Amino acid sequence: MTSRVESAPRVTGQAARGVKATSKNAAAVLAVVCLLLLAACSESKPLTSAERGRQVYLSNCTICHNPDPTQPGSQGPAIAGSPRELVEARVVRAAYPPGYTPQRTTQVMPAQPMLASKVDDLTAFLAAAAIKDH
Repeated sequence: MTSRVESAPRVTGQAARGVKATSKNAAAVLAVVCLLLLAACSESKPLTSAERGRQVYLSNCTICHNPDPTQPGSQGPAIAGSPRELVEARVVRAAYPPGYTPQRTTQVMPAQPMLASKVDDLTAFLAAAAIKDH
């Protein structure tokens, strides 16, 4: 006795074209949904000045200053709340503004003139850190 394996009926003609059209529509809808999701994920609000300053601080200052600017670092003092004039003088020229008395007498900090355009952001970050500390 031989057994026959029944196969599923073949879809032909107009029914097959309908299945193909539905598959193409589903693929198009899926592609649009994916694009919308990607667009939504890539939209981000711009960073604030303080957030940009935090990035600059963490990548340039924490080798000597504490990652928390309200605390003293290994070489540099706590600097949260430092006024712009001081930040600019120290960062850009490795100097002090006229009449300023330094917290430490070391002369280790080098001038970093490449950060001149970031002084406002650094100052905003240090101001925000001082506010959070209170």
